[in-house]
Amino acid sequence: MKNNIVLFDMDGTLTEAREEFKTELLLDLRKLAQYADIGILTGSDIDYVKQQMEKLIKYSELRYVTHLLPCNGTKHYRPPSSSEDEYTLIHNNEMSKELSSYCLREVFKTLTSAQADVCFYPIPLTGHFINYRGSMINWSPIGRNANKYQREAFVNYDRENKFRKSLKRSLETRFDLLCPNKLDVKMGGDTSFDIYPKGWDKTYTLRHFPDKTVWFVGDRCSPNGNDYEIYESLKDDNLSFQTSGPLETGQIIRNKIIPRLTEL
Repeated sequence: MKNNIVLFDMDGTLTEAREEFKTELLLDLRKLAQYADIGILTGSDIDYVKQQMEKLIKYSELRYVTHLLPCNGTKHYRPPSSSEDEYTLIHNNEMSKELSSYCLREVFKTLTSAQADVCFYPIPLTGHFINYRGSMINWSPIGRNANKYQREAFVNYDRENKFRKSLKRSLETRFDLLCPNKLDVKMGGDTSFDIYPKGWDKTYTLRHFPDKTVWFVGDRCSPNGNDYEIYESLKDDNLSFQTSGPLETGQIIRNKIIPRLTEL
């Protein structure tokens, strides 16, 4: 059993946002797998992980050393041990166990009302706006069905008008009133928000690997980003790295992680 595991965010780290995994990273990940296990740690649910990472977790031998950690690691899928096996869900937590039914209902009421207000703004509107993932809720004001061009239009509007920052403050104020000190709101990628119980950020994943040294690579490491907490928790030991995308992720693996692992 390897003593190290390197966790990677998915969108913006292993893949471009909402795009499929490109095989250019496979060589670097194969070299990394000689020294450490791998984990895909994302706010997305398992369906998006399977969709975007199929080339790695279905058709590559790396599937046997790659843990899947959707919904900030509140779900943990153990890698298969043979070609006949599939990924096995070994941990799954639920918001309904942490929050009262009143609080959960009020969250949905707040998001539904906020989505109605969003319709008055000049942004694209598609579908699949609110996605309840059991352990978190993802709200995308433009909808997760948005295509590349609709996403780009929203990103530009958001950048110029600080649209999501304003929405985030509004949500936090409302949730603190309804469910005091119970919920966190984080920017999810370029177009959405992740809402989950306090403490269920990506550091939640660390409890799955108490006997391993955990490393992390992600792109959203600023205070508003959903990689911030785990990045900060590992930073003092130089075990976390911020990337600008898959190309830089490969450079981080080659130049910063593998050289240190080979010295251990």
